[in-house]
Amino acid sequence: RLLLAFLLLRSIGRVTFKMVRMSVLADCLKTITNAEKRGKRQVLIRPSSKVVVKFLQQMQQHGYIGEFEIIDDHRAGKIVIELTGRLNKCGVISPRFDVTQDEIEKWIVNLLPSRQFGHIVLTTSMGIMTHEEARRKKTGGKILGFFY
Repeated sequence: RLLLAFLLLRSIGRVTFKMVRMSVLADCLKTITNAEKRGKRQVLIRPSSKVVVKFLQQMQQHGYIGEFEIIDDHRAGKIVIELTGRLNKCGVISPRFDVTQDEIEKWIVNLLPSRQFGHIVLTTSMGIMTHEEARRKKTGGKILGFFY
């Protein structure tokens, strides 16, 4: 009877299920990739987080995206990103594997299409940085994601 009541309520739209957001960074990068594939000039990202902003700053420093504006709506925040058409793919690595200084090369070979371009983003004790910067500073960390 309980199952029957549930099915009846569901059929008339009284019972709704809300999707749970697992990773804000993964959603952000997937949204950017999809907008880039569709040829959009701008994309709206919501919600915002410190990690997302730092990741976007790395992408911007290397010229893969244009300017972005953080909109404070007194909730989770939004970000409007100008797309340049240069980004082919970006993604998150989950779980955030530990990467030592010596293992960075192995991850470059596995994730990036070529040694000449593309970046892996790591979170280290010195902040969020690309694999090149982590090599220069001789540090390891946890892998966040990649873009090329």
